[in-house]
Amino acid sequence: MIRQINVQSAGRVEMLDITAEVRAMAAEAGIDAGICQVYVPHTTAAVTINENTDPCVGRDILAALNRLVPETGDYTHAERNSDAHVKSTLVGTSVCIPIEGGKPVLGTWQAVYFCEFDGPRHRRVLVNFIGTGDAAGKKGDGGGHGR
Repeated sequence: MIRQINVQSAGRVEMLDITAEVRAMAAEAGIDAGICQVYVPHTTAAVTINENTDPCVGRDILAALNRLVPETGDYTHAERNSDAHVKSTLVGTSVCIPIEGGKPVLGTWQAVYFCEFDGPRHRRVLVNFIGTGDAAGKKGDGGGHGR
């Protein structure tokens, strides 16, 4: 079953930490080992994994992307959000995270970030689990996928 995280961005360009939501969904999925796929079904948003301890890292990433792909430029797309499409392409719309012991395997300083490049908007993040086993005494569906 594909799960959904609803995200409301507040700014035009921002990074929002969705790690807690992904962890909660992993616990509910009932798999012991496998893969968690986090996917953003939008053309002007993205998802990435990066440092969560120092908020300056997120600001630095956004500042670098804004320098590489400025909001205004020699773009021809009529909606005037071409930079958001390019940033989404550069960052990517999905990440895969290993699941072990029913939990996402992230590094000490890592977090999962939803990246908004054309906000503020209401967005969806889709999360799917593929795996095996019986995490925390929960019974899986027997088909190799989380419930």
